[in-house]
Amino acid sequence: MQGAGYLAIWSDLAPQDETDWAHWITREHAAERVGVTGFLACRIFRALGASVNRYFILYELEDERVVGGADYLARLNAPTPWSQRVMPRLGNFARGGGRVAAAAGVGQGGIVAPLRLDAIPSWDAAAFVADLARLDRIIAARLLLTDTAQTSIKTKEKGMRDNDGSFAALLLIEGLDEAAVRDALHHLRKALPAEHHTVIESLPLYRLAFSLPKRMLPG
Repeated sequence: MQGAGYLAIWSDLAPQDETDWAHWITREHAAERVGVTGFLACRIFRALGASVNRYFILYELEDERVVGGADYLARLNAPTPWSQRVMPRLGNFARGGGRVAAAAGVGQGGIVAPLRLDAIPSWDAAAFVADLARLDRIIAARLLLTDTAQTSIKTKEKGMRDNDGSFAALLLIEGLDEAAVRDALHHLRKALPAEHHTVIESLPLYRLAFSLPKRMLPG
């Protein structure tokens, strides 16, 4: 990942809304967001094997202050007509942004496992992600911590959705293929306390569908 900050978003889509959403996110929304001061890149992933159309979006930010920055909040308070049409259709919405607390590995993987945690981990994050990144065919592992105050700022766009979910931390594992990331999750299950096991077992993997670094914006 570029930068020291992040913004992560999940949402579900009804089948009849998926094409409109896909055009919106790739032809307007991602470029709009990446064009905001402090945003560096966007990656969009689709869940594998899920019973619903579920997407995970990861924005890479210069630092955690961008989440509550004036430029970003201005965009959130002035949604485009297309955004106003799409936003109310997003189900099971979750959002959190903050800082990269620990990272290991070089590059980006095409398959990711984003594990949301309800509490900030007490374990040694640097050692933990370094151990994961050494596993076969794992590209990188990162622990991301949510800035709850900045993530919770009320905006016009937030008001178009019901009951946004959030999280305290996000453990992100990136690998070359599904088998490698599944093996990393199995390793993770042995390393984390029992209260995390059910979440790990039910966690879908996500495949990269679209990416947009800032340098590729028009103009």
